[in-house]
Amino acid sequence: MKTGLPARAEQAAPIVALADTGEGQAAVVRARAFAEPLLAGQPLDTGEDALAHADGVAAILAGIGAAPAMQAASYLVYAGDYLNKPEDIVAKAFGDSYASLVTHTRKLVQLQRAAREAQGALKGEEQRQQQTERVRKMLLAFSRDLRVVLLRLASRLQTLRYFAATKTECSQAVAAESQQVFAPLANRLGIWQIKWELEDLSFRFLQPEAYKGLARALDEKRVEREQRIEAARLALQADLAAHGLQAEVQGRPKHLYSIWKKMQGKSLELDRVFDLRALRVIVPDVSDCYACLSLLHERFVPVAGEFDDYIAKPKPNGYQSLHTVVLGPDERPMEVQIRTRAMHEHAEHGVAAHWAYKEAGARGYAGVTAAGEFEEQVAAARKAVLRQLLAWERDFVEGDAPGAQPVFDDRIYVFTPQATIVELVRDATPIDFAYAVHTDLGHRCRGAKIDGQMVPLNTRLQSGQTVEISALKEGGPSLDWLNPELGYLQSQRSRTKVRAWFNALAQAQTIAKGRELVEKLLQREGKTATKLEDLAARLGFKNADALFEVVGKDEYSLRNIEHLLRPPAPEPDTDEMLVQRRTKAGSSAPKGGVLVVGVDSLLTNLARCCRPAPPDGIGGYVTRGKGVAIHRADCSNFRQMAQRAPERVIAVAWGETPEKGALYPVDVIIESSDRQGLLRDVLEVLAKEKMNVIAVNTQSLKVAKGETAWMSLTVEVADSGRLAQVLRSVAQVSGVRSARRK
Repeated sequence: MKTGLPARAEQAAPIVALADTGEGQAAVVRARAFAEPLLAGQPLDTGEDALAHADGVAAILAGIGAAPAMQAASYLVYAGDYLNKPEDIVAKAFGDSYASLVTHTRKLVQLQRAAREAQGALKGEEQRQQQTERVRKMLLAFSRDLRVVLLRLASRLQTLRYFAATKTECSQAVAAESQQVFAPLANRLGIWQIKWELEDLSFRFLQPEAYKGLARALDEKRVEREQRIEAARLALQADLAAHGLQAEVQGRPKHLYSIWKKMQGKSLELDRVFDLRALRVIVPDVSDCYACLSLLHERFVPVAGEFDDYIAKPKPNGYQSLHTVVLGPDERPMEVQIRTRAMHEHAEHGVAAHWAYKEAGARGYAGVTAAGEFEEQVAAARKAVLRQLLAWERDFVEGDAPGAQPVFDDRIYVFTPQATIVELVRDATPIDFAYAVHTDLGHRCRGAKIDGQMVPLNTRLQSGQTVEISALKEGGPSLDWLNPELGYLQSQRSRTKVRAWFNALAQAQTIAKGRELVEKLLQREGKTATKLEDLAARLGFKNADALFEVVGKDEYSLRNIEHLLRPPAPEPDTDEMLVQRRTKAGSSAPKGGVLVVGVDSLLTNLARCCRPAPPDGIGGYVTRGKGVAIHRADCSNFRQMAQRAPERVIAVAWGETPEKGALYPVDVIIESSDRQGLLRDVLEVLAKEKMNVIAVNTQSLKVAKGETAWMSLTVEVADSGRLAQVLRSVAQVSGVRSARRK
């Protein structure tokens, strides 16, 4: 059984027999006669005879309905390889349009070979996929004449047919490029006949064991499948017509690669691939779709769970159709799609996701993603290409029309010296190229060569050129590059990178200026050992550079740093000042003062919460920055602090010989019934006892038994024992209920 070899590979029909009559046939005959002496007996790098290859290409073009002018061009393209000045000679013999087509096609062949060699040298799978995608785009965008691409498709198919027919080994690089680049390109252009044949032949050479295994697993040959599909198509067409339904029924035989890909992508066994045999029914309107579906389910047995209504619920890309699977007369499953003519046109030509689905798209068969904005341009251009391609060929015959119009006019594709394809905006310059390769290369770029020739850096690049950059070991961009009048940069991405470099440079200079100012300040203050990162953190900055930047911009005063380095002396406590005022300065053990046991000349201050005075029992608590705080031993605050941090408690004692005239502030609380003259009477008692009152605070509260007055007084005493006697005298004042020390 012969498997996978298309019928066209077994038909080596001469091109003359395929040509149209009249002028079209004459053009083909004339071109073949011109090329035959040059091509006959000349082997191509594949081993195929050059004239036989040209005959095969012309036959493929005729098979897809191309005009005879395209068939004639196929001979001239290959003849150009054996002419000294092919463009001049072909222009003189056949016209400028033919000459331009020959030149562009030969150039594209050279670029493909270079790209194929570069792809083989790439290590990462992701890099190879990106290179493949760029080659795909280049094939569409390289030339303004899409007939060049059509010739390349036919040529590649003929090459694979030759390998299959002669059973010659095909290189993996050629087969992979055919599967990953040329077959998707044919799919983009809607040339399904070339697409499926390229896929099947590539599959055969890339995975021979899988190919043979699948071929053996199929229980019917392709021809037999097509015959069965044709029989089912005719039967369904007649049945629909008999029920008054106007419909066009098309057969959709599946091919080996398509079957294998669906099995792999959806993890299906062969018997679950329902669309090994498939029909498509096209009807005038939506109501006919459902009428046809009803009739189909009456005539055949539907397979459970295999019905999808994409008319009621279209796919996200807008695709609409009815899908069902039925068992045919031979009890084998057969998939049927039912849609209107408008839905068919949209499905075939108008959806941006078409290529992504058919080539295992983003959420389809896993691993391959659509190319975003570029794909939207492809979708918009695709329908126009299909409608105008043959018209462009007819214009080519007349010789006056310039050929196909540019479809992808906003991108160019150039090569690195290693033949890696770089995609750039139209009119990009060598500097744009350098930044596209690597940002650092763009910064250091100082010169460029295009196809080996030195050129100015503002030269406009064209697709297919090889660009080599000369760069310094170190350096940065020029401000002139940002001047639009000089034309050094065309890419917004490149401009952004240049601006970012200058912004970073300005920031670095500002930081250096700020660092210098801060370091000079530290030198003046004698704080050169200060860690800059710690200083920035204490000032509230995340790092030292952030501090230097605001200082360098004069947005942060150095006085803030001075204040941090030279904190103001804390204001002395009022009570501390009273003690110091009444004690002799300069004594290592002042009389009447407080001594810290075992330590000389240690700063002490009397706690305001309990206000100790001799001979109260006292204790010391070491504070942060204010020396030792002296508390009464029974002070509740002192007990709590001692429990939390016992290591801070220190033994203290009053001086053995109190200084004469030393006074200590003490708080006194008096509770009394409120009346007129109460405060006067209390102060008179204190005055008689020779007690100096330095602060008074009174408050009256209404209670059930009348108003109660609270008085808080601060008095100066030399001895807390003397205070007890005074309080007893105060308690004798009319209305006073209690007088006690706070």
